[in-house]
Amino acid sequence: MSLFKTCQPSTLDRDEFVDTFADIYEHSPWVAEQTFDQGLTAADNEIEQLHARMSAVLLNADRQAQLDLINAHPDLAGKAAQRGELTQASTKEQAGAGIDQCTADEFARFTALNNAYKEKFAFPFIMAVKGSNRHQILAAFEARIHNDYDTEFDRAVNEINKIALFRLSDM
Repeated sequence: MSLFKTCQPSTLDRDEFVDTFADIYEHSPWVAEQTFDQGLTAADNEIEQLHARMSAVLLNADRQAQLDLINAHPDLAGKAAQRGELTQASTKEQAGAGIDQCTADEFARFTALNNAYKEKFAFPFIMAVKGSNRHQILAAFEARIHNDYDTEFDRAVNEINKIALFRLSDM
C-alpha cells in the first residue's frame, strides 16, 4: 500500500479534506464530501484504501449523479482543451498522452469522434489516458463507439474511477 506524499487524509477536517480531494472526481466535490461523512481512519492515509472508498461512493450513487459526473468531464482534444479551459489535472493528463501535439487531421478525427459519440450516447467519451498515446486513444474511441449505451455508461464510470486513482497517486 502507498501512502500520500502531500497529506494524511485522516488528520484533515471536513473543509480541508473536501478542498484537497474535491477535484479527484472532475468538478464533483460530492464524492469527497460523502467519503468524509462516512468517517475516516488511519487506513485512509493509504492511497488504495481511500480510492476504494471514494470509488464505492461513485458506484453506489444514483444513475443521475453518475451521469452528471460523466458529463463534468471534458471532451478529449475538445474545444475546452484547445481554449485552455481544462482543470489542471485534465490538462496534465491530456498532455501526457500527447493530445496537445495532435496534427490538424488528428484534431479533426477527435472532433468527429467526440461529436458522433455524444450524439449516440449523450455523454462524452471517457478514458483514463495516462499511459496511453493519442493513437491508442483514437483506436479505443473507434472501437467503443460501437458499444451499447449501458456498456459505455458502465465503462465511463469505471474509467472515471481509474482517473481518480491516477490523481490520488500523484498526491
